[in-house]
Amino acid sequence: MNRMKCLVLGLFLILCPAIVHADSEELLSHFKAYITAQEEYNSNLDLTPNRIKRYDYITTISPGIKFSTAPKSPVTGEFRTTPTAEEKYGVDLDFRVGFNFYAKEHDDNYISLHGTLNAWYAVNPRLSFRLRDYIIRSDEIREADYSSSALEGQYLVSRTGKREPYIRNVFGPSVQYRFGRENVIALNYVNNLYEIQSRTGEDSMENFINPSIAYWFNIRNGVSFQYGLTLGHFQRSPDLTGHMAMGRYTYRFNPRTSVFAEYNQLWRIFDDPSLGEDPSIDYMVYRPSIGIEHAFSSTLSTRIQGGYYWADPDRGSTVDGPFYDVLVTQRAQKTTYTLSLQGGYTEDYFSADNEGFTQYHRALGRVTYQLFRKMNIGLFGSYEWAKYPATLTLGKKPIDQIWAIGGNASYQILRWLKASLDVSHRENRSNLSDRDYSEYRAMFRVTASY
Repeated sequence: MNRMKCLVLGLFLILCPAIVHADSEELLSHFKAYITAQEEYNSNLDLTPNRIKRYDYITTISPGIKFSTAPKSPVTGEFRTTPTAEEKYGVDLDFRVGFNFYAKEHDDNYISLHGTLNAWYAVNPRLSFRLRDYIIRSDEIREADYSSSALEGQYLVSRTGKREPYIRNVFGPSVQYRFGRENVIALNYVNNLYEIQSRTGEDSMENFINPSIAYWFNIRNGVSFQYGLTLGHFQRSPDLTGHMAMGRYTYRFNPRTSVFAEYNQLWRIFDDPSLGEDPSIDYMVYRPSIGIEHAFSSTLSTRIQGGYYWADPDRGSTVDGPFYDVLVTQRAQKTTYTLSLQGGYTEDYFSADNEGFTQYHRALGRVTYQLFRKMNIGLFGSYEWAKYPATLTLGKKPIDQIWAIGGNASYQILRWLKASLDVSHRENRSNLSDRDYSEYRAMFRVTASY
C-alpha cells in the first residue's frame, strides 16, 4: 500500500503540469486504446522431458491503454518514443490485462498483467527526476528479463517447476544533478517485489540503493564511481545484505572512440543460515576488466569489455574464470540488429528458485528488416550455458545448455489494425536428464487500436 501511495503521488506531481495546461480534447489525444487477440500453440507447457510433457492451445484476449505526453505520428498513429531536450516533463504509460484460456488444461486459465511507466520532470537544466515502474503477472516457466539493461529476448536463469502465476513489480525513482556538460551525480532506488502462487517457489523483496558520480577532468579523461546497497528479504531463505563498489577510468581518443579500465567488487552476506531451509554461504567477488567503445557510424556502434573474476566463499573453494561483455548494435532505416556476448557469472536471488551465484555464458542475436513499408520480418537466436550451485541437487552441480531460434513477421493491415506471427524452438541439454526439454511455440495475434 505504501508503494502504491508513492506511485500515485509521483504520477500526480509529474502529470499535474500537463493536466493544468491542456484542455480535454488535447488530453484525450494523448490516450490510445487497443485490444489484442492471440492464439498460441505450445508443445511443452512446463518445459519438462518429452516423456511427461503437456501441450495446449492458449487463447488470450488483452485490452490495453497507452498514455503519452508525446505527440502521435500522423502516419502510424503511434506515440513518438524519443523525448527532446526541450521537453521539461513527460509520461509514457502502457498497461494491458490478458484473459488467458487453455483449450485442454482449464485449471491453468488465469488473468495476466503487463504494465510499464516512464515519467520524468526537469526542475531546471541541471536537476531532473525520473520514475520507472513495470508490473507483470504471468505463468511463464522462464521469466523474461525486463530490467533496464536487458536486451529483447533475454531471460532470467531461474525457472519454475510448472505453470503457476507469479507477479513482479519493479518500482524505481531516481534523481540526477548535472554540474557540468558530462559531470553527473545521481541517486537511484529500486524496489523489486516478487510473489508466486507456489509451494516450492519463494516470495522475495529487494531494496536497492545506488548512488553514482561521473566526473570529467577534461575532454579526454574521466572517472566514474558507483556504490550499491542490496537488502534482500526472502520468504524462507536467509535474508541478504549486499554491497557493490565500482570504479572506472575512461580515456577518450575522439568523440567516436574511448577505452576504459574498471574494477568491480561484490560482497554478499546472509543472515544466520540456521533460519533457512537452504543454507547460504557468504562470498566476495573481485572483477578487474578493460574495455573499448567505438562508433563506426551514427547507426553502428560496439562495446567490448573483458577481464577476470574471482568468487571467494567463506567455505569451499574459490570459483574463477574469464569475464566478457560484447555488444554490437546497428539501427538503420530498414535494418536493425543486435549481437550480445556475455560470460563469467550472473546472480539470481529474486525469482522463483533464487539460484544465487551462477557461472554463465550467453550469446544473443536479433535482426529486424523492413521488407515493405507496412511489413517487418525478424530472426533471432540464442545460446546459454549455466552452471548452478550444487545445493540445488544435493551435491551435483546442474549444467544447462539452452539454445533457441525463431522468427517473426508483422503487417500493418490498416492504420488501426496490425497482425503478427511468431514461431520459435527451444531446447535444453543438461547433465541431469530430468532437466532436459524441447519446446515449439507459434503465436498469431491481431491488434486493433483507436
